[in-house]
Amino acid sequence: MKKFIEEFKEFAFKGNVLDMAIGVIIGGAFGKIVTALVENIISPFITLLTGAAKLSDWAFTLKDAVVDAAGEVTTEAVVLNFGAFLQAVIDFFIVALCIFLMLKALMKAKEKFENLKKKEEEAEEEEEEKTELSVLLEIKELLEKKEN
Repeated sequence: MKKFIEEFKEFAFKGNVLDMAIGVIIGGAFGKIVTALVENIISPFITLLTGAAKLSDWAFTLKDAVVDAAGEVTTEAVVLNFGAFLQAVIDFFIVALCIFLMLKALMKAKEKFENLKKKEEEAEEEEEEKTELSVLLEIKELLEKKEN
């Protein structure tokens, strides 16, 4: 049992697992932001264009509910709720777009950073070459003076 606990600690506290947990938490929060964006900003424009109350309320009744003489529903209506599906599809595309844009920005920043680092390394190499060259030139001058 002790070995099992040690193995679990090693697994649970590795950097990758913690990074994944942080990603899941941030992803959940990001999902709420996207849902709020779709429900509160995008959906009203769709509602304005289509005249429907809410995108998630869009539905098509396949079979009406059966009501008895007393007004009690004996058989529920069969409804195809395609609005909720459309809402989820829009949410997905917005999340995918946001992730794409963030990754694109991060990759561009990484590329700039790597290019800057490469230029610095090249400058250091050139400086070292200049230093070596200047030392060699000094030695040459000293040798020429000594010969004269």
